[in-house]
Amino acid sequence: MITLKPSKVGGSIWIPASKSQTIRALLIALAARGRSIVRNPLYSADTLSCIEALRALGCRLCINDDSIEVDSSTLQCSGRDITIDTGNSGTTTYLLYGLLGTLGCSSVTLKGDEQLNRRPIGPLVEAYRDLGLEGGCTQGRPPVVITGALEGGSTSIECPTSQYLSSLLLSLPLARRDSEVDIPLLYEKPYVSMTLDWLDRQGIAYDMRDDLQHLRMKGGQHYHPFDERISGDFSSASFFLVAAAITGCTLTLKGLDMDDSQGDKGVIDILVAMGCSVECTEEGITVTGGRPLHGGTFDLNSMPDALPALSVLGAVTDGPLTLTNVANARIKETDRIACMTRNLRLLGLEVDEMEDGLTVHPGPIDGGVTVPGYGDHRMIMAMAVLSLIARNGLTIDDEKAADVTFPTFFSLLERVKGGSE
Repeated sequence: MITLKPSKVGGSIWIPASKSQTIRALLIALAARGRSIVRNPLYSADTLSCIEALRALGCRLCINDDSIEVDSSTLQCSGRDITIDTGNSGTTTYLLYGLLGTLGCSSVTLKGDEQLNRRPIGPLVEAYRDLGLEGGCTQGRPPVVITGALEGGSTSIECPTSQYLSSLLLSLPLARRDSEVDIPLLYEKPYVSMTLDWLDRQGIAYDMRDDLQHLRMKGGQHYHPFDERISGDFSSASFFLVAAAITGCTLTLKGLDMDDSQGDKGVIDILVAMGCSVECTEEGITVTGGRPLHGGTFDLNSMPDALPALSVLGAVTDGPLTLTNVANARIKETDRIACMTRNLRLLGLEVDEMEDGLTVHPGPIDGGVTVPGYGDHRMIMAMAVLSLIARNGLTIDDEKAADVTFPTFFSLLERVKGGSE
C-alpha cells in the first residue's frame, strides 16, 4: 500500500527499455541456435519470466547490468516433458507457444499466475492444431499442454489481441511446410509491425497482404544469432507524458526512438490534439501540459495499453473525453474498462462505460481515499499519475504489481516531483 500526495512535476528522466521488444528479442535468440546479445534490455517481472522460460528449455544465459547473452546452442529439449511457468507474462505465453513446437519436446505445459490463467488462449490453440501442433487446455485458458511438431499448412484466426498473430509470425518460418493464415479480425496492429520488423532484420521471407489480413509464410527458414539494442518503452513513457499533461508542467523523457514501431507512441499525437506542446530532439521528447486540455474522441484500437493512462486526463479537460474502439482492453490483466470506470467513479467523476471504451466527464478530484490497483500494473500507475492532482492525495492498495513492466516507476515518479535529472 502506498500513499501519494499531489505535486507538480519537472526535469528529465530516462525511460526503461521496451518490454515487448525485449521479449521478442529473447524469443528470437532462443530460436537462433547460437549466441545472441540483447543490449539495454528491460529487467522486470515479465521479462524475467521469459528469461526463466529460456533457462527451462536449456538455454545458457549471462545476465549483465546492460545486456543479456543468450546461448541457445545448449538447448536440452529432445524427448523431454517440460513445465514452464510464465508468471503474469501474456506476451511470453502467447509468443513462445508456437516456437515450442519446433524444439523436439515430448510435451510442454505452459502455465502462469492466477491472472494469466484467466486470459483466453483457445483461438491460438485451435489455429496451431490446424498447423500440426496439438494443445490441450480447459475452457480455452491456460494451463495448456502442447505436444507434437509444427508442420505448417493453413488456418484462420481472429486476433482480438495482436499476440496471437505475432506468435504465428515468429514460429511459422520454422515450420516444416509453407503456411497460409487468414486474419479476419486484428487489433493492436503496431505490435504486429514490431514483430515484422524483427523478421525483416532476420531476413525472413513472408508475404503479408490486405492490410495484415492474409499471411503467406515460407517454411524451413532459420533465425540467426544477433547483437541488438532495445529502445525505450512508449507504453511506460505514456504515464510520464500524461503526468506532464495533467499537471500543466514540463517533462523531458530520454531513451525513446520515434522511429520505433511501438503503437503507444501514438499517445504523443493524442496529447498534441488535446493542447499539449511536444518537442522531439536528440536530447529527448519534451512535453508541456496545455491549459485547458481539450476533450474529444480518440480511437485506441492500435494502443489499448494506453487506456488507463489517458483515462485520467478526463478529469481536467474542457469537455468529455471519450476513448473508443478498444474492447480488447477488457481481456488484459484485468477488464481495464470496467476497473477504470469503477476507480474514477470512486473519486467522484462521472464516467459512461461502453462495451468498447469509456467517456470521462471533467471534475475536481478530492482524493483522500484508497483505490484498488486490481493487481494490474497499468491501473496502478494510472492511479499514481492521478494522485498528482488529487487535492488530498491518494492511497493505492498494491503498488508492487507495477514491477511487472516498470519496477522503477515509483522512484522515477518521486524524482520528477522534485524536478531533478
